[in-house]
Amino acid sequence: MSRHEFYDEDGTTDREQCPRCGDTFLADHGDRQHCGKCGYTEWE
Repeated sequence: MSRHEFYDEDGTTDREQCPRCGDTFLADHGDRQHCGKCGYTEWE
């Protein structure tokens, strides 16, 4: 995915960032959010 797909025109984003890494977004899998870099998972 292109970087522009994650950010709005003013530079903000609505995606959650990983609390461990801080520089990656969490992937939304419906029942959980997962960081592909460190493996952090938040269950819903």
